[in-house]
Amino acid sequence: MSYTTAQARAGILEEIAAAVAELETAMGQLGEAYELLDEQTADHLEADLFRPVQQALGRAKATAAGFAGRHGLDPAAVVAPGTPGVHSQGAASFVTAAGEAVEEAATLIAELQDSMAPVEVGDAELRAGLASIREIAETVPHQVQEFLRRLGR
Repeated sequence: MSYTTAQARAGILEEIAAAVAELETAMGQLGEAYELLDEQTADHLEADLFRPVQQALGRAKATAAGFAGRHGLDPAAVVAPGTPGVHSQGAASFVTAAGEAVEEAATLIAELQDSMAPVEVGDAELRAGLASIREIAETVPHQVQEFLRRLGR
């Protein structure tokens, strides 16, 4: 294995770790918002936003761990806790911030896909995992808008 291939693989893992950090942040933001909402609205938050973000996060972590395992890399680099913020922000602010974090994660994954690095390292499972993460993450901004629209009612 050449140094450039090893470097490319480490770079890919770093990019996935950055996306995981954004998704972790989104999870923290949604958790804080959940605590500030009434039960019915919190249930909608859980169904409409928490589940897809959790699913994207799980896929991102599994994709990173699988990639790291297949190529002898340290998957511990992917663990990065998010920072939720303070309660004075209000639920809408937390939901907005979560949406922004998920958008950033989707952008990071899209940029990684566009870089062609996943193709160059020849890992079909990685490419499939990235596509799955991006597909889920790209649905969240619309769901955030819909949730915020209903929140004020």
